[in-house]
Amino acid sequence: MERWTDDLSVGNASIDADHKKLIVMVNGVEAMIKARDGFALAQAFEQLEHYLCAHFVYEEKVAQAVNLPFGKNKMEHERMLKEFQHMKDELITRDGIWSDGAAEHYSHFLSDWIRDHVIDEDMLLKPVLQTYPYDFKPD
Repeated sequence: MERWTDDLSVGNASIDADHKKLIVMVNGVEAMIKARDGFALAQAFEQLEHYLCAHFVYEEKVAQAVNLPFGKNKMEHERMLKEFQHMKDELITRDGIWSDGAAEHYSHFLSDWIRDHVIDEDMLLKPVLQTYPYDFKPD
């Protein structure tokens, strides 16, 4: 389970709010993986995927608005969405029930990903975003 801490802030209210919500959503998916609730897990995956796509689009808009190169982030976003699709396909194939090993793998993957996404990728935005008001939004 991941928790939001102030050191995860990238210096933008909207992106930070998205990251807080993504942490809550990832924690919910992890809990459903462990609970073996296939139906609820499928719904949570759909919601998380939809939110991820919207978040990635917004991050790209912010990066463009502040003239930051975003190629590396965009490739990481595409990789994550492919991996997420793979997880969903696995879930459907197995009727919502994963082996203990697969459940543990995907749970760790999601938890690690959300932290890595913020720390490794989005922190690259922070030096520039801190020169803008915290509530900056692209046009």
